[in-house]
Amino acid sequence: MSDHTEHSDEGDEHDHGEDDHNGHEHGEHDHHNGQDDHSHEHHGNHSHDHHGNHSHDHHHHDVSDVGIAVVTVSSSRSLDDDPAGDILATELEAAGHTVVTRELVRDSFDGIQSAIGNLSNRGDVGAIVTTGGTGVTPDDVTIEAVSDFFEKELPGFGELFRSLSREEIGTRVVGTRATAGVTTDGTVVFSLPGSENAVQLGVEEIILPEVGHLVGLAGREE
Repeated sequence: MSDHTEHSDEGDEHDHGEDDHNGHEHGEHDHHNGQDDHSHEHHGNHSHDHHGNHSHDHHHHDVSDVGIAVVTVSSSRSLDDDPAGDILATELEAAGHTVVTRELVRDSFDGIQSAIGNLSNRGDVGAIVTTGGTGVTPDDVTIEAVSDFFEKELPGFGELFRSLSREEIGTRVVGTRATAGVTTDGTVVFSLPGSENAVQLGVEEIILPEVGHLVGLAGREE
């Protein structure tokens, strides 16, 4: 891998090079907590039963410890020089999930498909997160490669990611093709750009809040 000198995810890094999302606040939690307290006091046992059953139906399939594979798509990096992958692994494990494997593949359609196919068949992998290859240069083929595996596309992931990114990079979000979906094996796949700031945004703001819920639903038996 090291003999390839081109940097295939430069388009991604250029798009997100000015991002700085580490200071993002999560004020909505206080708002919802306040609503829950008010509802409980006002409605008594009836409210508690109603909301309790609704919450159970909606969240009882959630997985608290998801086995996750991190795949870096790059023809110029190595696992020893993979800052975006490092961020993913650190954030996922800090949230209580397990990074069961980290892989690095070249910007190759066949190589990416081989990696995704093998990982989605593993019983210990509930989700796969890829970084890199989501731009518009000729060798950005991650989206095309992973999309072939999708039984169900999750368009809201890319929509939300681009909406959040727009605050930092403006109209350059049109060149970012981040996507997500569920494979025929029930594995949830998230594909992020290769820049560190883009990965930080995607994992903190979207993946961590939703991965346990999505994996739980995707793996639910009829």
